[in-house]
Amino acid sequence: FPLYGKAIQASQPRYGRLPSELHGVSRDPVWRLGCNSSGLFIRFRSDSPFISARWKVKSVSGMNHMTDTGVSGLDLYALKDGEWRFAGSGRPARKVENTVTLVKDMDGSMREYILYLSLYNSVEELQIGILEGKTLEGPAVEYPSRNKKIVMYGTSILQGGCASRPGMAHTSIIGRMLGHEVINLGFSGNGRLDYEIARLMTQVEDPGVFVLDNVPNCEADLIKEKEETFFRILRDECPDVPIVFVENAVYPHTVFNKVFEKNLIERKAAHRAVYDKMKKAGEKKIFYIEAGELLGDNGEDTVDGVHFTDMGMTHYAEAVAPVIRKALKKNK
Repeated sequence: FPLYGKAIQASQPRYGRLPSELHGVSRDPVWRLGCNSSGLFIRFRSDSPFISARWKVKSVSGMNHMTDTGVSGLDLYALKDGEWRFAGSGRPARKVENTVTLVKDMDGSMREYILYLSLYNSVEELQIGILEGKTLEGPAVEYPSRNKKIVMYGTSILQGGCASRPGMAHTSIIGRMLGHEVINLGFSGNGRLDYEIARLMTQVEDPGVFVLDNVPNCEADLIKEKEETFFRILRDECPDVPIVFVENAVYPHTVFNKVFEKNLIERKAAHRAVYDKMKKAGEKKIFYIEAGELLGDNGEDTVDGVHFTDMGMTHYAEAVAPVIRKALKKNK
């Protein structure tokens, strides 16, 4: 079955995001997080009245601000009347191997499915279960488009923290909104402008746009030191691919925490300075999304003041998707 969301399709491990060639090259935490299955999904179709899944993850893990379903679970979407609708989730127990019926008691008509994989764990084995005698086969509908892929680089939020289930990560939402394959290169706490990740981004087949959302993990000094070089790696290898700079969202607790607010302002200024410098140098296919557009204004879009709830993920996607759509039009 086709697997979507990988930077390099044939790379191993199959359900990991980074190719094995980066093991020992990338910093250890980047490699470990790159083995997580964030943003990856399987496409198939079936006429079975139920869909089950059996999957094995690398470790038993959990976090105090994110659901186990988001961390280690699965998420099933079905195509209905031209729209991808949530059908059921694979809610894991705190164990390495799980078997779950994702949806049942359907009418037995042939349906197209997306099965999103775990956001903060590494899927090592995956089986799909159906009623004996029914059909399980590759998709008949070509979706999403593998032309002009959306390649997104960032932090724990981009990796999926803290969506309640994998289909609610904002990269998943953006993919459904725009109908293009999204490559999720979010690394929790480690979106720190590692140059080998920039080079990996340039190896994606037919990239349509690069999105840089690394500010939450980068102090101003790090942005000043590395971001222009990171940008230049992308631009030199892919001169026609638009690049979108995204500011750090306005975290609700900055209303009270003035030290953090000052730090955030410094980071944003450094990020904006790189964009302005590139713009002044004549770069035309670059875009900038300001912080105030990313979340709602009532302070209720996060779990812990930083990581997004499903509502925060949706608000972010609604703010970023139109700019990505505009950027994709520039890449023809």
